[in-house]
Amino acid sequence: MSRIGKLPVNLPAGVTIEVSDQNVVSVKGPLGTLSQEVDKDIRVEVENNQIIVTRPNDEKRSKSLHGLYRALISNMVVGVSNGYKKELELVGVGYRAEAKGQQLEMSLGYSHDIIMELPNEIKVETRTEKRSNPIITLTSTDKQLIGHVAAKIRSLRPPEPYKGKGIKFVGEQLRRKAGKSAGV
Repeated sequence: MSRIGKLPVNLPAGVTIEVSDQNVVSVKGPLGTLSQEVDKDIRVEVENNQIIVTRPNDEKRSKSLHGLYRALISNMVVGVSNGYKKELELVGVGYRAEAKGQQLEMSLGYSHDIIMELPNEIKVETRTEKRSNPIITLTSTDKQLIGHVAAKIRSLRPPEPYKGKGIKFVGEQLRRKAGKSAGV
């Protein structure tokens, strides 16, 4: 049996779950509501404030979906109760970021500024303090969406290995390379 799939998901206080006839799981909490369509073979049940995900047989497809849907439901429960937060740091001279509603305007050393429209489910904040790098903070209830948007922002200027310039996650350790050595 799947190690992850067989673990029950505990429901914190204030979080409710609803499983519809079409196998759509809806999780409602203090921060919002998330829903996920579940494969028809996977069963989701609520017992004693715990969510239990079961599979019908030991086929390879059922095994792989078992752990997947348990992890997705667990992420939804954490998202509606605590939320998720990602912080990105802009490292480089002249790099800046500014949030204007759901738009993120960044200057990343290109000949033009980059304006990125963010989904409504994500809240964005930017802060720039003297003598420190600008930081972009993304918060959301949806773990998949926030990870996708953070990766998209990072892909605009990934950190390079020599000086470390670019967009990196706060706390990320970069592999640095040695530069050119002096001639003989």
